[in-house]
Amino acid sequence: MKLSIVIPVYNGADSIEQLVKVIFEQLQNQVDLEIVLVNDCSLDKSWEKLVFLQTIYASKIIAVDLSSNFGEHNAVMAGYHYCHGDYIVNIDDDFQNPPSEILKLLEEIRIGYDVVYSIYSKKQQSLFRNLGSKLNDKMANIMLKKPHDLYLSSFRIISASLLRQIIKYEGPYPYIDGLILRATSKISQLEVVHESRRDGTSNYTLVKLIRLWSNMFFNFSLTPLRVATILGGIFSMFGFV
Repeated sequence: MKLSIVIPVYNGADSIEQLVKVIFEQLQNQVDLEIVLVNDCSLDKSWEKLVFLQTIYASKIIAVDLSSNFGEHNAVMAGYHYCHGDYIVNIDDDFQNPPSEILKLLEEIRIGYDVVYSIYSKKQQSLFRNLGSKLNDKMANIMLKKPHDLYLSSFRIISASLLRQIIKYEGPYPYIDGLILRATSKISQLEVVHESRRDGTSNYTLVKLIRLWSNMFFNFSLTPLRVATILGGIFSMFGFV
């Protein structure tokens, strides 16, 4: 069984080498491992680190360099196009998702799910980030008709069959969770450990949150169409009067 791990990297030069090392130490005897590292136009020496890691680990590492800072979802989508695994995990580059927890997700998805999301009993991040996550969850309930008991975590594992459906999307603003919810209802979630960030600071900002909501609203929700239909009916009625 082959497992692909996609890691979007942004200003992760100080952590990515150690993260890759830990992943191989903990998982290489359990699965046939492949790691896809996507540099999202980092401002530090992340790309040099990825090239170095590709040299050290040879065919086990695929390094992808984006020409601009396209954001997490575009970086993950780019990584998905290079995956060959039976299952595909994506994790952050900051150690908040311990590599040891990947095996738990792998065991759960092999029951027969297309996707398994991680959930956390306690999140080790800032109050602003926690608030943003809660707001994003509420917006997804409204715009995507997401089940209220489902938490959309970026630390998730998907099947190869679901990946093939996701990468068919050719639009400029992919929203991975929106594509997942469109493609399958075989969804599970599993509690895992969430740890504190080891290096650097979070790149999570209010601007990025608003962009995510806009993408969700205009590209993955029927709400704009419904609003336009209602407004069209109102204007038509006034026109008739």
